[in-house]
Amino acid sequence: MQKNVLHTSHERSFETNRFVYPVLSRRSRGVSIGVNLNPDKICNFDCIYCQVDRTTTSETRFVEMQQLLEELDQMLALVSSGGLFQSEHFSDVPKHLQRLNDIAFSGDGEPTTYKNFDEIIQACAELKQQHQLSDVKMVLITNASMFHREHVKRGLEIMDANQGEIWAKLDAGSDDYYQLIERTSIPFQQILDNLEAAAQVRPLVIQSLFMQVNQEAPTEKELELYCDRLAQILAAGGQISLVQVYTIARRPAESFVTPLADHEVDRIVELVTSKTGIQAVGYYGYTT
Repeated sequence: MQKNVLHTSHERSFETNRFVYPVLSRRSRGVSIGVNLNPDKICNFDCIYCQVDRTTTSETRFVEMQQLLEELDQMLALVSSGGLFQSEHFSDVPKHLQRLNDIAFSGDGEPTTYKNFDEIIQACAELKQQHQLSDVKMVLITNASMFHREHVKRGLEIMDANQGEIWAKLDAGSDDYYQLIERTSIPFQQILDNLEAAAQVRPLVIQSLFMQVNQEAPTEKELELYCDRLAQILAAGGQISLVQVYTIARRPAESFVTPLADHEVDRIVELVTSKTGIQAVGYYGYTT
């Protein structure tokens, strides 16, 4: 995989924008337009590998929907016209990556905690339609913690109708490891139940970040339990279209967190495929 420095930079601002930003995404293999629904940096997880600096306060504390939609409208036009690749930070993007792959709802926290989640998804879908971008996906990058809420279910259904993909986090097989990595009061079983229910409605992409914690990679037992969790989703009638196995690519929250070696990522990919039959792909760590 090409180790382009742009893959390691996911800044949440572009020019004067406050909510919408372009990213050269290693998983999209093109440009992803990020939509930040958590500019206050508040998240219901406190992952040890998160790259968001929560020690500083953001100048923007609340989502201004009209401003967000104006920024998205302008960004869709800029990327679609090719104008983005004439800007300073994107002028060196290779030709084969000069494509708009998706609109990604992610940002500085868990996007489904946004109280008007279904409304913002609907408005962004309408903008995508106005720009005649039917081939551009809408991607939700999520920890799956809020899938049981009704307005989140409505938002997911809107995504389903607009080339949506749900990229849901699953970083652990055991409760102990889940608590070590995610540091949250939300029970692991709630995440598992939400993943199972959502996967029964549409295929999910599972995104799993593995790392060294204090120079120790996940144990073989932990990885076996992780594969068991994936298999349980399938056994309950759920669909998983892909598992993304990746590791640290940018500076994490904690200094004791470091990337896995490439061969360790490859080993987990092979384990997932052999144990579950699900297609898996690996994304490697980068050094600068």
